[in-house]
Amino acid sequence: MSTGSTRVRPGDLSRSSANDGNKSTSQNQILRGLPTKESRSILPALEFIDLPTHTVLNEISEPITSGYFIESGLASVLNVMEDGKSVEVGLLGKEGFVGIPLLVGFSTSPARVIMQIEGSGFRMSAKDFAAILPQCPELEKSLNRFSQELNVQATQVAACNRLHEVDERLARWLLMSQDRVGGDIVPLTQEFLAHMLGTRRASVTLAAGMLQKAGLIKYKRGEVKIENREELEDASCECYAAINRQSQRWRKDARR
Repeated sequence: MSTGSTRVRPGDLSRSSANDGNKSTSQNQILRGLPTKESRSILPALEFIDLPTHTVLNEISEPITSGYFIESGLASVLNVMEDGKSVEVGLLGKEGFVGIPLLVGFSTSPARVIMQIEGSGFRMSAKDFAAILPQCPELEKSLNRFSQELNVQATQVAACNRLHEVDERLARWLLMSQDRVGGDIVPLTQEFLAHMLGTRRASVTLAAGMLQKAGLIKYKRGEVKIENREELEDASCECYAAINRQSQRWRKDARR
């Protein structure tokens, strides 16, 4: 599936400052947090592209040709087994970056990263990334912090998939997805959710039915509408809150 692309215009990334008065139009939190000098350094290397559903951003064991600063939509990090079966171990949206192994000089991906909800992002070639990173210490710091947040998410989700019931895991997944895409509607199918949660489609159908009967969600073909977020948080397992607590602790540390 093809992706549309455009070159980034001057001022698209620069954060508000006394020098230029520009306000960032980027939605990506890493890019928005960069000082103006670093924003200007990476600007020529960025290409804005559309990211349709099912776009593969990184493939397991294959060379990472580009990194992606996600602007909108939802990307899924998948652990893929030799028989082709996969399970989701992480989610990211506008808070994140795809291509973290590039940060430490690795050239291949340990996981498949695929767009599960269509969106857009800024693409940077692996070659440009390697050349620019040493000139941008704040970017490097932000990416290292995001890497740690992804690690916490992966370990918590692994425990969640082993220890918690499907309806609790579904509630956790919906909350995490809504945090990243915004709004009350999360586009998805039950087949997709079965892959993400590492369970049978029939189990997802039953779990979605339980949440819908409780008035927490409304499911129709191709999408879920979150009707009562507060109670959905109560219905979720402890993992959603645990991931958020750690992220909040680290972000508080970063502000000191």
